[in-house]
Amino acid sequence: MMRVAAIGECMVELTHQGGDTLALGFAGDTFNTAVYLARTTPAQDVSIDYVTAVGDDWYSGRLLAAATAEGIGTGLVQRVPGRSPGLYLVRTDGAGERSFTYHRSESPARRLFDADWPEQVDRAVAESDVVYLSAITLQILSAAARERLWATLAVARARGARVVFDSNYRPGGWPDAAAARAAIQRTLESTDVYLPTFGDEQELHGDRDGQACATRLAALGIAEIVMKNGPDDCLVIADGEAVTVPAQRGITVVDTTAAGDSFNAGYLGARLRGEPPQQAAAAGHRLAAVVVGRPGAIVPDEVLPRRVLLSGSS
Repeated sequence: MMRVAAIGECMVELTHQGGDTLALGFAGDTFNTAVYLARTTPAQDVSIDYVTAVGDDWYSGRLLAAATAEGIGTGLVQRVPGRSPGLYLVRTDGAGERSFTYHRSESPARRLFDADWPEQVDRAVAESDVVYLSAITLQILSAAARERLWATLAVARARGARVVFDSNYRPGGWPDAAAARAAIQRTLESTDVYLPTFGDEQELHGDRDGQACATRLAALGIAEIVMKNGPDDCLVIADGEAVTVPAQRGITVVDTTAAGDSFNAGYLGARLRGEPPQQAAAAGHRLAAVVVGRPGAIVPDEVLPRRVLLSGSS
């Protein structure tokens, strides 16, 4: 069995369903990827643990129950007394593009890898086969916590783990672009599979076009890179060559929330099954096409069923 540890923040998600009606859910970029990876991989082949911190309130309990119901392990989740998870609201326009309003400055997830963070969680992450994180994971951490995280990633790789990283740049979460570039570059030094988005890369590095971006990324020396580009084709850079993989066409887009997160899950799941990068990218496109056809980050069970758990699993 392959063991995956996804690190980040899961928040309370309130999605506008029309007018003043809101739907309650739980989401966050790395959590979304964990959910879709769970829904598309058998429990007997891939175990998935989520690494985060939540509070001890009713919403934190519901969040953990939602993760468990998806077949995601919560044994590495820390509970902080007297705290509540971060919250965000989602509105979408007629083209399915979303806008967010966040309330997360006191989120318990900001304590990840701080001085009082349990060492046994570091060890569990380091013993995983795959460690998945994003730049949003980085931006919620203190400087000292990032150092501890990078040290954990180094131990994981020394033991043979693969580190999978999505840049997922959100300017509002950083003091400035230079701070984001420095943290991302440090993480890339320990990255085996990089899953950036062209728009994020362009905003951070000023690439004039996709070709310039691809040339810069190829020079990083990372074994495997897949550059997403919204609804357009993605670019796979692996084995010394760059190949364009067509996106799905003729899709009715309702909500682009978690489009990139689900692509990452489809790609990673296919790679864990042993499929080559180009086929894995096609799998990522297919899964993302399903997800953008429904509102919210996590599509209903009837659209994409939850994983079938092993007997005795939770």
